[in-house]
Amino acid sequence: MPSWERWDAAHPSLRLVAEGEGVVVGWAALSPYSDRRCYRGVGEESVYVGAAARGRGVGRALLDALIERAEADGYWTLLAGIFPENVASLALHAAAGFRIVGRHEGLGEKDGVWRDVLLLERRSTSTNR
Repeated sequence: MPSWERWDAAHPSLRLVAEGEGVVVGWAALSPYSDRRCYRGVGEESVYVGAAARGRGVGRALLDALIERAEADGYWTLLAGIFPENVASLALHAAAGFRIVGRHEGLGEKDGVWRDVLLLERRSTSTNR
């Protein structure tokens, strides 16, 4: 888990939290894909829902709100990287209009195992680009 300062610096654009009974149960965040001008409307999103809140619509509410706010801020493409075994996250993203566009082999390490990462993208349905 990164420090608050590191996480805060990496997610300067949009940050949303979901609370349940006064406790944060999930979050969604958007980071610019690049600081190069040609990528100004492209963002990389992350969604996390704590184990106790999974399966209750928290992830969908966070992702829908993040998409809406990102489009309002001029983002026209959102990217995500997801481990193939994370079936729930893949289903969540597919339901929100993301599609798989590629695979990085052995890109992410978790629990001492190098894993593939599926690349997903969602293009804006609005005409703001």
